[in-house]
Amino acid sequence: MDVFSVLTLAGGIAFFLYGMHVLSTGLEKMAGGSLEQIIKKLTSDSIKGLAFGAGITIALQSSTTVTVMLVGLVNSGIMGFSQAVPIIMGTNIGTTITAWILSLVGLESGNIFVNMLKPENFSLLFALAGIVLMMMSKKPKRRDIGSVFIGFAILMFGMKLMSGAVAPLADKPSFISLMTVFKNPILAVILGAVITIVVQSSAASVGILQALSLTGGVTYGMAIPIIMGQNIGTCLTALVSSIGTSKNAKKVAFVHLAFNVIGTMFFLIVFIAANAIFRFPIVEEPIGVVGISIVHSLFNIGTTALLFPFPKKLEAIANFALRDSVGRASEDQLDTRLLETPSVAISACDDQTSKMAELSKKAVLDSIALMGEYNEKSAEQILEDEDTIDRYEDRLGTFLVKLSSKSLSESDTRTVSKMLHAIGDFERLGDHAVNISQVAKELHTKKLWFSEHGDREINVLFRAVKEILDLTIKAYVEKDLKLAELVEPLEQVIDEMIHDIKQNHIERLQHGVCSIEMGFILSDLLTNCERVSDHCSNIAVNLLETSRSSFRAHNYLSEIRHGNIAFDSAFDRYKAKYTLS
Repeated sequence: MDVFSVLTLAGGIAFFLYGMHVLSTGLEKMAGGSLEQIIKKLTSDSIKGLAFGAGITIALQSSTTVTVMLVGLVNSGIMGFSQAVPIIMGTNIGTTITAWILSLVGLESGNIFVNMLKPENFSLLFALAGIVLMMMSKKPKRRDIGSVFIGFAILMFGMKLMSGAVAPLADKPSFISLMTVFKNPILAVILGAVITIVVQSSAASVGILQALSLTGGVTYGMAIPIIMGQNIGTCLTALVSSIGTSKNAKKVAFVHLAFNVIGTMFFLIVFIAANAIFRFPIVEEPIGVVGISIVHSLFNIGTTALLFPFPKKLEAIANFALRDSVGRASEDQLDTRLLETPSVAISACDDQTSKMAELSKKAVLDSIALMGEYNEKSAEQILEDEDTIDRYEDRLGTFLVKLSSKSLSESDTRTVSKMLHAIGDFERLGDHAVNISQVAKELHTKKLWFSEHGDREINVLFRAVKEILDLTIKAYVEKDLKLAELVEPLEQVIDEMIHDIKQNHIERLQHGVCSIEMGFILSDLLTNCERVSDHCSNIAVNLLETSRSSFRAHNYLSEIRHGNIAFDSAFDRYKAKYTLS
C-alpha cells in the first residue's frame, strides 16, 4: 500500500464524513420546526421514546448528535432524565441503518436492476438529482432535498474511495499478519473504540470496517468484538459535552456509556464462552459487508432487548456513579449543545422569549397599579423584574446570533429573525415599566395628585394600555395572527387619546385647575404609555410580517391604514370603547 493509497483512504474517510454531515444537515433543515413539536409531545412512555430515538437517529444519521442533544435538553430542563433513557436505547437501533445502506456495496449480479441497487451506481443519480434541485429550484424545501441527495452521493463516493484504497491489502502478508493480532477479542474491542473516537462517528467507523472487509482479511471473530468496541467509542463525545452540566445531564451521557459497556461485556462473555465450547466454524471465516450489518444490528437490538426492561437499574447505576456530581442546571434553558440541532434550539429560544414577554407585561401592569396605590416593595419588584428582562435579552440575543449562523430552513430563519426583533421591544417595555413606577413614586413622595377630570382620563388610558398589552403578548405567545391584527388599530386610538389628554391638560392649566409641575409629571407618564403602545405595535407588526416572509413594516402599516375595512372597523370599535368624554 503506497502513499497514494494512504491519501486515497484518508480522502475517502473525509468524503464519507463530509457526506454524512451534509446529509444530516439537509435532513434536519427539512424537519424544521416539526422536530421540536415531536419532542414536546414526548411522554414517559418508554416505547414511544425508543421509537423516537431510533427515528431521529435515522434522520440525523448520528447517534452521537442525538445523545449530545439529549444532554443539552436535560441540562436545560426541557426533558427529564428518565425520559431520555429509552431514547438513548433507540439511538443504538437507529444507527444500524447506515451500515445496511453501505452493505449494498457488495452486491454482485449481471442483472441491471440488481446492479442499480449498488450505491456506487444509484448514488450518481442522486448526485444528478441533487444538483438539479439545488441549481434549478427556487424553493428552499426542494434545495434542502437536493442537499440530502448530494450528501448521500458524497458519502457513497467516500465509501467507494475507502474500499478501493484498501483493496491492495488483500495480497499483503504484512496486513494479514497485522490483522491476526486482533483475534484477541479485548484488543479488537479497543481497536473498535479507538477508531470511533478518532472519526467521531460509529457509522463512519462501521463503514471503514466494511471497506476493510472487502479485502477478505477480516473474520467474524475479529469483526464481532470490533463492532462492540465501536459502540463504546461513540459515547466519548457525549461524555465530553456533559462536562460542566447539571447532574441529570451528566447522567444522560453516563447511561449511554453504561448501556454500551454492559451490552459489550455481556455479549462478549457469551461469545467467547460459546465459541470455547462449540468452536463455531464461522468465527474463522471472512466477514462481508452484509455480515457486518447483521452483527451490528444484532448486537444493538440485543443490547436494547437485554436492558430495555431495566431503565430504573440504569438510572440507579448513574445515580451511584455520579452521586457527588456538582453540575448546575442552566438558568435560561439556552444550552449551547442545542445548537447542534437548530430546530430544538429554536424551541428553547421560543420558550424563553415567551417567558420574557410575560414578564415584560407583568412589569408594566404592576407599574400601572402603583399609580393607584404606591407600594415600595412592589416598586422594588419592578426593578428586579427589569433586571431579569435585561438578562433575558442579553442571553437570548447572544444565543440567537449564534443560532442564525447555523444552516437553517427558511421557516426557522424567519422564526429567529422574529425573536431577534421582539426581544428588543420586550426589553424596552421593562424600561418603561420602571419609568412609570418612578412617576408613581414622585406623586407619592410629593403628595401630588391629578385633578378629577385628569384622573378619569388617565384611568381610561390605562385600560387601553392594559388591553393592548394583553392582545400583544397573547398574540405573540400563542402565535395568533388574528389578535395581532387588532393591535395596530388600538395603538392608533391610544395615540389619539394621548394627544387629546395633552390638549385637555393645557386647557385646565389655562383655567388654573392644574399646575405646571403636574404638567411635567403628566408628560412623562403619557410619553411612557405612548412608548408602551408603540412597542406593542412593533411586536405585532413583526409577528404579522414574519408570517408573510417580509420585514417591511412601513409597507404593512401603509396598507392597513389606507382603505383597510378590517382596520377601520377595529379602530372605530376601540375609539368608541375608550372615549374620554
